[in-house]
Amino acid sequence: MKTPFPSRWLSLARALPLSGRIGLFLVCFWLVVALAGPLIAPYSVGGFVDYDVFGPMSARFWLGSDYLGRDVLSRLLWGARYTVFLGLGAALVASATGTALALFAAVRRGWVDEAISRTMDTLISIPSKVFALVMVAAFGSSLGLLLLIAAITYVPGNFRIARAIALDLAAMDYVTFARAQGESPVHIALREILPNMIHPLLADLGLRFVFIVLLLSGLSFLGLGVQPPHADLGSLVRENISGITEGAPAIIAPAIAIATLTVGANLLIDALKSGRGGKGKPA
Repeated sequence: MKTPFPSRWLSLARALPLSGRIGLFLVCFWLVVALAGPLIAPYSVGGFVDYDVFGPMSARFWLGSDYLGRDVLSRLLWGARYTVFLGLGAALVASATGTALALFAAVRRGWVDEAISRTMDTLISIPSKVFALVMVAAFGSSLGLLLLIAAITYVPGNFRIARAIALDLAAMDYVTFARAQGESPVHIALREILPNMIHPLLADLGLRFVFIVLLLSGLSFLGLGVQPPHADLGSLVRENISGITEGAPAIIAPAIAIATLTVGANLLIDALKSGRGGKGKPA
């Protein structure tokens, strides 16, 4: 009898070390906030609800008000959605693209592998923030463009890791046997190599997510990220920086949110990497 799906996930969570459980809790917390935050936010994202700017924390405004008299808690709940889902979407696109290119290069080898590898080397030599600044300056700032910029920036890093793993696996006996049987390159890539790459690629996906969150937060802090009236967590820090002395919660709260999200993801990734490993064709 198969283990029920929730029980299987609970057993995996119990197997994690304490740091991994803390990381899992923080990641799940911010995923829930990103999903449900706008539904439970007490005010609209751009609503001017306080006559005082940088109002103190109170029963009405739990995190005070910002530089325009808007509720900081509401904007934090809305902003988490952009930070989490833009980061996660860009990480998934980067990982999927990099892995697909790596599998193609590992199976085809020769000039195909060389051409793709040199292209990725060229892209990875461009500093991520410089590339992002040039793209935003040229095409403006939009959610789609931000996602595309972040994904393109981190495709080369994922490609290099995925290619190294794929080349190791391509030399395994079971892959050689599949080639001798006349299996197609697509079958070898998707059925023989890819399943044995999943765990290290999931760990790399988590790292890409952390890097992308920090990149997007940095762009927003420079005023080139999510544009008003909407905001991500980096934008919340930037727009309230003038109130560091009188409205500290408006700056500290989103900064803590970014820190807990990235630290939680790192703790979970480290726990997963140390808890499982190994390669080879599953029996």
